[in-house]
Amino acid sequence: MSTAPPRAASETGDSLLLTPGPLTTSATVKQAMLHDWGSRDAAFIRINREVLERLTELAGATGTYTTVPLQGSGTFAVEAMLTTFVPRKGGKVLLLVNGAYGKRAARICDIAGLDHAVQETAENVPPSPAALATRLEAEPGITHVFVVHCETTSGILNPLAEIAQVVRRFGRRLLVDAMSAFGAIAIDARRLGFEALAASSNKCLEGVPGMGFVICRKETLAAASGNARTLSLDLHDQWAALEKTEQWRFTPPIHVIVALHQALAEHRAEGGIAGRCQRYTGNCRRLVDGMRRMGFHTLLPDGLQAPIIVTFRTPADPRFVFQAFYDRLKERGYVIYPGKLTVADSFRIGCIGRIGAEHMDGALQAIDAVLTEMGVRRRAPLAA
Repeated sequence: MSTAPPRAASETGDSLLLTPGPLTTSATVKQAMLHDWGSRDAAFIRINREVLERLTELAGATGTYTTVPLQGSGTFAVEAMLTTFVPRKGGKVLLLVNGAYGKRAARICDIAGLDHAVQETAENVPPSPAALATRLEAEPGITHVFVVHCETTSGILNPLAEIAQVVRRFGRRLLVDAMSAFGAIAIDARRLGFEALAASSNKCLEGVPGMGFVICRKETLAAASGNARTLSLDLHDQWAALEKTEQWRFTPPIHVIVALHQALAEHRAEGGIAGRCQRYTGNCRRLVDGMRRMGFHTLLPDGLQAPIIVTFRTPADPRFVFQAFYDRLKERGYVIYPGKLTVADSFRIGCIGRIGAEHMDGALQAIDAVLTEMGVRRRAPLAA
């Protein structure tokens, strides 16, 4: 008589999401959503205010910056940031692209009619600060530079501090997509001097999807009136309403905000950004070491790898079929991600969410068991 393999589960019995988000959340974050709140109720207004103040604080931005929330995913926040801060007349943004999310920013600019240019590198190559300096020196018409901090297409950590230094040296303005890094990798607004930074309620904050936000320099936000191309994504208009009434212009994602309030309390209790980064870094190291012992190759060298999500090259063994691999892992309670690269066949495994060393060890054991069942012996890629 055969027995089913042991199945992993989160605190609430759900599969473990080894993805870059949505991701596994704590039972207490889920429980925070079990109540209904009125959007004009004083208790909810206090919760919303505390969330926005804490997000600003996490960026080292208290005082000269403010956080403007928006309904929707992180892409909504990125689109709002680009279309609010790049002026209709005289504005031009240079997009540093090395993955799908930089390309998505270019698509946003195309649709919005934003004047823009692209400086692209391969998905496993970070943007070059030296090349950026050359470009900015040659093109004085560029007013803004956009960069993705951690590009989850590959898991690469882009050199944000060095890019910020170049942008500042040439007197341009920096826009940051910090979606996959915010809350786990330190960002200091005073040192970076960005104009605006977009992130979201899930990812490393371990809330649930549904709220994006942009941390903006107050001075330039105040001057951005009339820039927006849409009503819903007008950061200046949203900020003005919050300043006047402490309420969102349109129905806020109440349960998402209350869950984020709880998630931020748990983030603080874990030691804030440093504590969260320590756990994720341990998860990443455990995953990479274990997969390499099995013969897998990572796309990135360790020096470029962010502790968020890891891309592994697809094994050369013809018996490896990703969908079968994915399905069998899911049966065991582990949900991973397909690859999103053009440079190599790959798949991705996340290190973030309410998971720790025991979950990574369980995932590695499940991967080894599934590969054995599939008869996959050669785990290295064809090029190796």
